[in-house]
Amino acid sequence: MTIEGTVAAGFEPVREEFERNFAERGELGAACAIQVDGEFVVDLWGGYRDRAGTRPWQRDTLATVYSSTKGVTSMALAVAHSRGLFDYDALVTKYWPEFGQAGKENVTVRQLLGFQAGLPTVDTPLTPELLADADRLGEVLARQAPAWEPGTAQGYHPLVGGLYVSQLLRRVDPKGRLVGRYLAEELVVPLGVEFYIGTPPTLPDERIAELVPAKPSLRDFTTAGGVPTRMLLEFMLPWTLTAKSFGNPKIRDITDLGRRPWRELDLPAGNGVGTARSLAALYGEFATGGARLGVDRATLRAIEADPVPLGTGSRDRVMHLADARFSLGFWKPFPAWRFGTDGRAYGTPGAGGSFGMADPATRSGFGYVPNRLGRRLWNDPREAALREAFQRCL
Repeated sequence: MTIEGTVAAGFEPVREEFERNFAERGELGAACAIQVDGEFVVDLWGGYRDRAGTRPWQRDTLATVYSSTKGVTSMALAVAHSRGLFDYDALVTKYWPEFGQAGKENVTVRQLLGFQAGLPTVDTPLTPELLADADRLGEVLARQAPAWEPGTAQGYHPLVGGLYVSQLLRRVDPKGRLVGRYLAEELVVPLGVEFYIGTPPTLPDERIAELVPAKPSLRDFTTAGGVPTRMLLEFMLPWTLTAKSFGNPKIRDITDLGRRPWRELDLPAGNGVGTARSLAALYGEFATGGARLGVDRATLRAIEADPVPLGTGSRDRVMHLADARFSLGFWKPFPAWRFGTDGRAYGTPGAGGSFGMADPATRSGFGYVPNRLGRRLWNDPREAALREAFQRCL
């Protein structure tokens, strides 16, 4: 297996683990990039971008990163927050009055971003046509009743939560942009990276890695990051909150999000397409102070702070995880998953194994993207091996 790219002196163990991913952990094609103090110390790619193993992964190969998109969306919101467009602790209705229907009048922006608003799903079927109509979609979302009293519990919002965030941004942004366009113009261009929420029709299919589902393994359900038993059971019961949350929009399987028409829509929680280098550069910018994007220190402090605790504890009502911690759209370290150097770290994993994170303590940004999909919710063994090797190097 040919491994391309570079590592800086002292970070050779990351390359060794990247090679082991292909030799021992079933990797098909992947890339890993890490920035420290704004400079790449790891920039690796290898394997194949197709199932048949005929097209080598290139330096600019793009991959669908699923829920790792949420972190990129949250960074876009942080840029808007730094520019005074909204307050994390303000009511959503301050900016979007129609949102206050059906018991949502007291939801704050912080609760919406932290999966505490009770909005992991919506009763109306989310077709591509509805998702492409921002006005009509906004009306549907505003009418939705929460699944629990907002602010009293948390439950992961797989895809619908990102739609609410985009509608909120559309109302506070002077140009009325959804997340995908705001990201492209306010973050991607200034940093010179390539990341899309809603791919342009002109983007060639061959640049995007083919997604290949993984074969199930018992370890995927019995080790850290595996799917909890109750979550697995509720997936199969269509009336449960878990099944409803992951079942709308209705797609054949998760790989559909990487295909047209789904990948061309504004789905800020799940259809991001980009490179590991772009994830590392975005998180690296935040980890070093965000000066190039104009992120202010107050915004960074809010992201780095511990999440505001819930009186009912932090067990997640959708994924049924104990002690999972979320804040302002990001995952934060918790006892079962201590990524980063200390509690200031933040990031988001994606279905299949992708991960992006910022570690302010080491001024580093990390990005990993594969095309053979793993089945862990977090802490995919391929990604974990790379991240842990990097931390040992530090």
